[in-house]
This record gives sequence, structure tokens and C-alpha cells, in this order.
Amino acid sequence: MADNTTHRGDSPSGIRKDTAPTRAASTGSMPTRAASTSVAPTGMRSPRHAKKTSTADAEQHPATGLAAVESELAGQKPRFSLAKMLRKNLRTIIGAVALIVFVSIMMLVRASDALRLDITAHAIIVTRLRSDMITPFMEGFSALASPVVLVVMLIVVAAFAPGRRPGACAALNLGLVVALNTLLKDIVQRPRPEGFRLIDEFGYSFPSGHSMVAMAFYGLLVYLIWHYEHDRLMRWLWSGFMTAVIVMVGISRIYLGVHYASDVLAGFAISVAWLVFYTKVITPMFLPERFARHQKPDPASDPRRPRRRKRS
Repeated sequence: MADNTTHRGDSPSGIRKDTAPTRAASTGSMPTRAASTSVAPTGMRSPRHAKKTSTADAEQHPATGLAAVESELAGQKPRFSLAKMLRKNLRTIIGAVALIVFVSIMMLVRASDALRLDITAHAIIVTRLRSDMITPFMEGFSALASPVVLVVMLIVVAAFAPGRRPGACAALNLGLVVALNTLLKDIVQRPRPEGFRLIDEFGYSFPSGHSMVAMAFYGLLVYLIWHYEHDRLMRWLWSGFMTAVIVMVGISRIYLGVHYASDVLAGFAISVAWLVFYTKVITPMFLPERFARHQKPDPASDPRRPRRRKRS
């Protein structure tokens, strides 16, 4: 009897201890969230906190943490930005648009001799603006694209522009543009305006040679000024002055009666497209990037920097 009493007193507690796990297993209850969180591997990181954790690791371990941060950032996909893409390829886009404008005008000129643009420009510039007081100024603007003035400007560019051979760069640009103008005139063969010329000119009319030369030559100077001049005010002033010269050369050719407005506009357009190609491909061969305004100049490689004398 004593033994049975003892077993009865011990059996309830023993049964509870033995059957507790069995009851939990039989009910099939799911583990709680806290238990699942504690069981999850500690090496896994959520994407939300990956950047913060990697930055903290980089601060604690500069040598190894920086490499980890760079590898994580390199694995991220860059976001597409239309504005950034347009800004990066702006020069190419301008050149493509200018080429399309030139081809469109050339097709219209070959299809019809008289364009509405030419009639309107003749009525405004020739009929209304012509006077004895304005004519000498227009002749002076037209002379800015003459061979004598261009040779003088080439000497100035060779003497003062940056780079190894800026004069050769400008001279090559000028020679290639003249050759391109001659080729295009022989292809289109458009006669010059008749009946209201103030000066004598020979050869075909389309595209305007003075307009092409002015845009190519003075446009290259604008590129050099904008690319290498560090003073913002001087950059804007000189660029605005050169742009005004280009525009006035084109207007003067219409005023003097030796070109149609479509000749001038087409000459500007094809020269803009040419300048995009020339400044991207040929100009970097002559002009270094280390003196450009977006590059920090290297004091050791600057020839204008005075050298220190070595102490004996």
C-alpha cells in the first residue's frame, strides 16, 4: 500500500512532464513570431537597412568596409534620367537637328525656286531697310567673312588661343568648310538673285559661303571661349559678340542682294552640324583638356607657373 501511494503521488507530476511536449505536438500549433525571428539566420540583412549597416561597417572598418560599400553600390541598377541623357548628348542632338533643317531646305530649294521664306525676308530686309546710311555698315559686316579678315583672325587665334596648335585647328576647320561649301554649291547649282544686287558676286547661291564660313569660324571661337575661358562674365560677353557677328554676316548677304534667306539659313544649319563633328572628333587632337574650365589645372604642368630655383 505504501508503495502504491508513493507511485500515485509521483505519477501526476511525471505525467505532466512527459505529456507536455506530446500535447503541443498533437495540437499542431504554429511557432510564434518571436520564436521564428530568433531562429532566423543572423547573416541575412533586409534591403531597407543594408545601406545603413554597410555605412556603419565602413566607419568601423575603413579598409574593408569601404570595399563592401562600393560593391553593394555597384550592384544597384542606375536610375534612368531623361534630363541627364539630354544634357550629356545635347551637342549631338543639336547637330542632328541642324542637319535635318539643312536637308529639308535643300529639298525645298530643288523643288521650287521661290520660297515663302525668301519672299518675306526680301520684303523686310531689302525693301524696307535699305538706305544709304545702312549700306556701308552691311558691307562692313559682310567683309568680316572675307579672306583678308579671316587670315588676320587666324593669326590672332594662333597667338593667343590655348593649346598646342590652335591656329592649325582653326585653319583646318576653315579650309574644310570652304571645300564643303564648294561641293554643295556644285550639287544644288542654284542661281543667285537678280535685279537688286548692291555688290558683284559670282558662282552659285546655295548655300551661302559667307554664312557657312562665319558660322564655322566664329562658331569655333565661341566653342574655344566657352570651353577655356574661366571668367564667366567674359565668357558671356565674347560669346554674345561672336554670335552677333555670325547673325549680322548672314543678314548682310540678304541685304546686299547676293543671297536668298534660304541660302543663309541653310549655310548656318550645315555649319552647325559640321561644328558638332569637328569639335567632337578633330578639335581634341589640337587642344588639351587640362586647361579647360571644367578641369582643375595642374600647377606642376602649367607652363605659366614660375619655377622655383633650387638652393645650392
